[in-house]
Amino acid sequence: MAEFFDTHAHLDFPDFTADLEAVVERATGAGISRILCIGTTLAGSRRVVELAGRFPSVYAVVGVHPNHAHEEPENIVPELTELARQPKVVGIGETGLDWYRLGDKSPEELEHVRSRQRSLYRQQLEVASSLGLNCVIHQREAFQEALSVLAEYRGRTRGVVHCFTATAVEAKEVLAAGSLVSFTGITTFKSAQNVRDALGAVPMGSFMLETDCPFLAPIPYRGKRCEPAYVRELAEAVAGYKGCSLDELSRATCATAREFFRGLT
Repeated sequence: MAEFFDTHAHLDFPDFTADLEAVVERATGAGISRILCIGTTLAGSRRVVELAGRFPSVYAVVGVHPNHAHEEPENIVPELTELARQPKVVGIGETGLDWYRLGDKSPEELEHVRSRQRSLYRQQLEVASSLGLNCVIHQREAFQEALSVLAEYRGRTRGVVHCFTATAVEAKEVLAAGSLVSFTGITTFKSAQNVRDALGAVPMGSFMLETDCPFLAPIPYRGKRCEPAYVRELAEAVAGYKGCSLDELSRATCATAREFFRGLT
């Protein structure tokens, strides 16, 4: 059975409380040999570090999601640095910018929220740079600014733009900036031809696979809770789109992940 990784999962979320061990076992049974659990808050980052210690197949990425920036201290560098030095922590994130969920805010409130997101984004890039780690990047309706800020750190840290749903042109921009993209179950949705076009434009060795579980389950599980085992269905679809074998896709995506996430064995 071809080996695959789930490079972006949220197993610390309440969705998995009741059956976490079974979820990890199903992933192993499906050939998903590595699961990267991604922090979205400092508290969540502590949880994913604990999960990495609990399960041999699980690794941790620690950071603060932009939508949680307002919940955290103004300076997260000391605590994030401590977390990033824990065993089996292989990256920083997910970090970035999200202009989508800002609601009906006044111009002053909008600028405050955006300023907090920008500040924590840069802090996380600085921590990554200082420790020689790479970053998992979240962006929504903020692509150009998120990529522009990341470009300032070129040569010091790289990013993977996770859950990539932009255009083929934008995918090439990410690669030209020295970073990577990652594809989810959205790739299998009938309405997501633009994502398949982006996948087609990205060469092997420049992308990874992820679930972003519990969200975005691929066909035929769409609408249900997603879990790492479903990388198998995603990989089968991606291999078909790319015109390659599962073994070829396995070698390329696993090697890319191991090269990108320092300490991922």
